[in-house]
Amino acid sequence: MLRAGDLIVLNGQLGAGKTTLVRGIGEGLDVRGPVTSPTFVIARVHPALGGGPALVHVDAYRLSSPAEVDDLDLDADLERSVTVVEWGGGLVEGLAASWLDVTIVMPAPGQGTGQVATGGPGSGSGPGSAGERGTGDESDPGDEPRIVLLTGRGERWAVAAESVRAGLLGVPVSE
Repeated sequence: MLRAGDLIVLNGQLGAGKTTLVRGIGEGLDVRGPVTSPTFVIARVHPALGGGPALVHVDAYRLSSPAEVDDLDLDADLERSVTVVEWGGGLVEGLAASWLDVTIVMPAPGQGTGQVATGGPGSGSGPGSAGERGTGDESDPGDEPRIVLLTGRGERWAVAAESVRAGLLGVPVSE
C-alpha cells in the first residue's frame, strides 16, 4: 500500500523491532540496502532498484525538536519517497497532512498476542486505525511476540488503516 509521499512514524521501546520493520518495508519497496539503523547518521536514503519510490529512513532518537527535524530537509524528498521515521512521534507530523503511526509493543510475559482488538476513539483501534495484532511466533522461543498498533492520521491513512484492519479481521473491504 505504500507509495511516494507516504510518511510512517514508528514508535516503540528499544529493541521492539522498529528497524526490523523498516528492513521489511525496504524489501517490499525493492530499494538498495542493506537497511540498517541510522542512529548515528540520523537519516539514510535507499534509492529504488526498480520503478518504485526510494526509502528515506530516519532515526529521530537524538533529535529534540521539530526545528532539528526541519534542518534535515526531509520535506525535500517526501513527495518522491516513502519516509519512515523511528522515534518521530511529536517531531515529524507537520511534514505531511496524512501519516501512519505504527507502535510496536513487546507485551509482558503471558500476555496474549495474535488477536485483533477494537476500541473507541483515542485508543488507537477503531475508526481510522488498524487495531492490534501479535506478530511473533510463540512456538519459536527465539522470537518474542509483538503487538503492532496502526493508527491512520489524516484522510489517506484513516482510509488505508481501516482497509488493513478489515483485512486482519477477515472482513471484505467495501469500496
